[in-house]
Amino acid sequence: MEDKIIKKPEEWKQELTQEQYDICINKGTESPFSGKYCDSKEKGIYKCVCCGEPLFNSDTKFDSGSGWPSFYDPLDIEKIEYISDSSLGMNRTEVNCNKCGSHLGHVFDDGPKPTNLRYCINSISLYFQKED
Repeated sequence: MEDKIIKKPEEWKQELTQEQYDICINKGTESPFSGKYCDSKEKGIYKCVCCGEPLFNSDTKFDSGSGWPSFYDPLDIEKIEYISDSSLGMNRTEVNCNKCGSHLGHVFDDGPKPTNLRYCINSISLYFQKED
């Protein structure tokens, strides 16, 4: 794993939009069905909006009906940081970019085969690089 990116909140505020900051740094969430990648079917790679780390391939994206882009597998398990999250009265697993710590969303065990996982990710946390 490459060196981690560590920045102070003030530094992130200068680099991100307010909405990106609220979700990626303050661990917020976008409204369901509002994200630009929710219904996207284009081929390519989804990267961390904060540091550019490649996180998900469009080949693992599926329609979960949840209102957020969903993937059944990351590009590399080492690219994701997993944190126990008991906020909002629920027991969930938060997923962050392992390189910069940006909040991506949560992972659940109700996804399709072969992993049975559903990485429920905020569009705001990602940028898409289309396949050539």
